[in-house]
Amino acid sequence: MSGFFARRPPDRPGLAVFLNAGDPPLPVLADLLRMLDDCRVDCLELAVPFPDSVTDGPVIRRSARRALAEGGGLDEVLDFLGGILPRLRHLRVALLADWSHTVRELTVPGFVRRVADSGVDGLLVHALPPRLRPGYLDAAREAGLPVVATCYAGSTAEVRAAAAESATAYLYLVARYGRSGGELTADHRELAAALAALRGTATAPTDVPTTAPTTAPTATPTTAPIAVGFGVRSWADIARLHRLGADAAVVGSAGVARIERALAEGADVVEEFHTFVHTVSPYSNR
Repeated sequence: MSGFFARRPPDRPGLAVFLNAGDPPLPVLADLLRMLDDCRVDCLELAVPFPDSVTDGPVIRRSARRALAEGGGLDEVLDFLGGILPRLRHLRVALLADWSHTVRELTVPGFVRRVADSGVDGLLVHALPPRLRPGYLDAAREAGLPVVATCYAGSTAEVRAAAAESATAYLYLVARYGRSGGELTADHRELAAALAALRGTATAPTDVPTTAPTTAPTATPTTAPIAVGFGVRSWADIARLHRLGADAAVVGSAGVARIERALAEGADVVEEFHTFVHTVSPYSNR
């Protein structure tokens, strides 16, 4: 197993952050990864940058454009990861790659093998056509590469079941439909019900209102950790999601915005992001 979120104390939520490879530039990003490792951040979702994502808001779209301008293609990102991953002690890295922009021109088994050979801890393929999913999962299994699967809190039982069955790194539960960024506006009762269903129960945590909808348990419950994202901006958001039953939370736009500001102001990107991480980390003194 890949060990995502496995080293956290049982009473503390795991923390994942999202970044585009190349924003900041890769030499600075290497220092940033070492800082995240020192701060015991559990997971980095690192995207091979791609333009005009329909699920991302303006902050992450601008980040992707900056990263693409730096030449952040698959070869450069995998070379970067091959050099930095052996030096990390705590941080796990999940690579995110878009089907149309990055994977489409390659064979799926060849792509998966290249990613696995880099030493990355997990893989999420964005917008993979459903007809290709069985072959992708077979290739990942054969390469020993853990898979990040996704579904929405409002997904159908069939979609939830497919995500629960295929997640071997972790399951990314998207809190709401729409684009990334903004506030954590998801219906907490719907989230609690989805989390309980993915665990194979129909019982939400006791501090969720009794009017919460009951969702039938997923036929094959997931044994992977469940991380919730979209709109997570603060420690209060992360703690709330943990109370609802999430193992971890994914912080994206809020952190990327701090990098954008640091770059614009000529500030120390690593120091600025370190300050941000301190505000959302479960390991900060509270």
